[in-house]
Amino acid sequence: MSKACKMSSSDGVVLPSVRLDHQRKRNNLRKSLPWLIMAFPAILVVFLFNYLPIYGVLIAFQDFMPGDPVISPLTRWVGFDHFIRFFNDPQFWPLMKNTFLLCIIGFVIGFPLPIIVALSLNALKGKRTAKYLQTIFTAPHFISLVVLVGMLTLFFGRYGLVNNIVASLGGERFSYFLENSAFRPLYILSSNWQDFGWSAIIYIAALSNVDPGLHEAAILDGATRFQRVIHVDLPAIMPMISVMLIMSIGGLMGVGYEKALLMQTDGNLGVSELIATYVYKQGLTGIPNQGYATAIGLFNSVINVVLLIIANTTSKKFSETSLF
Repeated sequence: MSKACKMSSSDGVVLPSVRLDHQRKRNNLRKSLPWLIMAFPAILVVFLFNYLPIYGVLIAFQDFMPGDPVISPLTRWVGFDHFIRFFNDPQFWPLMKNTFLLCIIGFVIGFPLPIIVALSLNALKGKRTAKYLQTIFTAPHFISLVVLVGMLTLFFGRYGLVNNIVASLGGERFSYFLENSAFRPLYILSSNWQDFGWSAIIYIAALSNVDPGLHEAAILDGATRFQRVIHVDLPAIMPMISVMLIMSIGGLMGVGYEKALLMQTDGNLGVSELIATYVYKQGLTGIPNQGYATAIGLFNSVINVVLLIIANTTSKKFSETSLF
């Protein structure tokens, strides 16, 4: 190496390696610029609607009234009073029970369903048939919740299709929307029907990356189609299943209020009143108590974070897959 190449930049000479490194970075930035520009709107939306409002959790520790500034010299801080009030509320345990049961039963039924559907579609010999079925399974995801609950009413309402058939056969009409025993099956099964095809897409994409040579070797060894699904396809998507499992457990308590509120009646209120619907009613209806509602929502989010950490730690301990 020449003496000029060994001189440092402090001597007024830029090393060739440093110059090449800067040039490489500029080229990489130039190549990535279109993708960065395309991602910028999504980043901006996430920042505006997910990160910027985080300061609003301070309301959970204030005696807040609508229209008050979140932080001002006149702010009345109440500490953990709202949380203590919620823990002592007679509604606390029924709300926890209803939310946990709805989420856990829905998770047990709904999580393996997209995996089974993806493996089944991938194993079909007719790929055109598989595409048609995938389209049919995915289509319900685009039905709005209002329309979905309207469909449930048309089928399972007191004068809906199911009751009309039962009545024509001499049976008695059953009020599905007025009975506690019918709310959870209707809610969970309709949610899984709406989302299993959409959730299966990510597993179908993962299965498309499976090496065909593995299937050819398994066929030469005499493996049946079912054995290839179990011993080739399933292990190939197991890392993706682990990641989705962690994310699903982390959002286990994140059931929304919209569908439950649309299906809620005075008859099924004992099982349809969830943490999300209670927060909605406390914060936005009647005489709003937004500090109390924010405290309940924050408590629910803390539970989700704890579940996410537990799921991630467990996955890291027993496998090589984790989110962090």
